[in-house]
Parts: sequence; structure tokens; C-alpha cells
Amino acid sequence: MALAHAPAVRIPHISRFGLLMGLYAENHGKLTRLLAPARLPTGSYLSHGDDGLDLRLDILEQHRYTTELRLTYTVIDPVTGEPDPSAFVRLYRDARQAEATHCHVGRRWQDVMGMYPPPRAIIDHRLRMNIFLGKWLDLLAIRGHGHATLKHIDVESVVEEA
Repeated sequence: MALAHAPAVRIPHISRFGLLMGLYAENHGKLTRLLAPARLPTGSYLSHGDDGLDLRLDILEQHRYTTELRLTYTVIDPVTGEPDPSAFVRLYRDARQAEATHCHVGRRWQDVMGMYPPPRAIIDHRLRMNIFLGKWLDLLAIRGHGHATLKHIDVESVVEEA
């Protein structure tokens, strides 16, 4: 009696680059639903959530298809004197993607990995930053931060109070 062999099932494999592009798309949806930064004029905004931590959103630049922003809490790192955590994000409205470009002041990929890292190291670094961004956006939504809680702030008065 001959045995019948089932055909081999091919499970699709997603590349690390494909995963990164998926994260960019997922983060775009989360960021757009949560804060709608493309609708906001350039400036600084503060959100008071249920967690007792104030979220600061800085719209750095508004271009035709791109918004550049920084998300941070109003907590100052005692070592650097800069807000921490902090994420710089580039929102591509036409491509529907949001890319965390760096997550600490002065910590671009060149600062972290050197000038000539292998491509895999760059992809891994970007994956970590964008996974962090996605989790942070989820937490912000859970803690009550959002477009409705954003208030425009005058940066000059905030600096004088500190």
C-alpha cells in the first residue's frame, strides 16, 4: 500500500524590513487617532492625563505631506537636564507611516551605533525605537491622553515657571 504525502505547506516569512514598515503603518494609525498632529499648527501642546504625568507634544514642522514632532513627558532627566522619555517622530501623511527617528536628545543612530554600522544593526535599532513608540502610544491612550486633552501652551511662560 502506497502512502500519500501531504503537500508541504509554505508559511509566509516577513522580513525585518517588512516588519519595520508594518510598525510604521501601525504607529501612524495610533498617533493619528490619539493626537491628530497633522491638524495642529506648529507649537507646543500639553495633555493632562489620568496618570499624573503631563505629556508634551511639540509640533516642530508642518510640511505639505510630513509632520515632524516630539513627544515627551514634562519629567526632566537629572543627568542630561532634558525631558525623558522623549521621541522624535516624522509622520508621513501621504504614505500613512510614522517613523520614530530618535528617542533621546542627541541620540541619533550615529551616536548609538557609530558611523558605519551594518544594515542589520540599523534595522534592529529602528525596530526597537518604533516598538517603543507603539507601546508608549498604547499607554498614553490607556492613561487618558488624547487630542481632546491637548492645550496649546506658550513656551516662554513654561520656561519662566521652571
